[in-house]
Amino acid sequence: MLLSRSFERECFILRPMEDTQYNPMMRERFRGYLPVVVDVETGGFDAATDALLEIAAVTLRMDEAGLIHPAESFFEHVIPFEGARLDPKALAFTGIDPYNPLRMAKPEKEALVSLFAPIRAAVKASGCKRAILVGHNAFFDLAFLNAAVARCNYKRNPFHPFSTFDTVTLAGMALGQTVLARSVMAAGIEWDAAQAHGALYDTQKTAELFCHIVNQWQTLGAPQPWKEAPKEEA
Repeated sequence: MLLSRSFERECFILRPMEDTQYNPMMRERFRGYLPVVVDVETGGFDAATDALLEIAAVTLRMDEAGLIHPAESFFEHVIPFEGARLDPKALAFTGIDPYNPLRMAKPEKEALVSLFAPIRAAVKASGCKRAILVGHNAFFDLAFLNAAVARCNYKRNPFHPFSTFDTVTLAGMALGQTVLARSVMAAGIEWDAAQAHGALYDTQKTAELFCHIVNQWQTLGAPQPWKEAPKEEA
């Protein structure tokens, strides 16, 4: 049986990189927060009533020059919670069949546990106190994330509960664009429209966009707080 292009995209999972090296000086760059890029695909627009169907996250690392780069990528298919609303228009837009068994989707709490554990490890390895969500229209992703956390009564959420970095604002300032595809292309980053609207692909491209804007700002002579911070005693 042949799989559709959209289903092939949904089945794709990028494993974390085993040799990722996080720089503990990242804690000085964003006031103790590790930026983690997140994108969700959902059954509608209301985080309180509509299903969370996919969630992807990309952690970031800092190199010795103070530039940031995408590090590890994580992706989960999610089973709609009991009583969740599924808007047919939203499903048609994403191409997701929520109940296809080949998705190998997990219940919300299991998906959160799998996703949050390596993010907490990356926060610790980066010398940070917490993750901060980076998203394109970040309020949307954080709302669905927080709603899932509340439904599951999950106590170990690594993300700040309300602060975010929004690439819509950053791209509008730096590139004069606000749509993700146009922002990515304006930054000179490759964009494949056939893979768009999948959580993993959109997260990876948002991560590249965020790194591009932050690094571009850095090369213009912005302050470098990680160089000015006192060194810890051995």
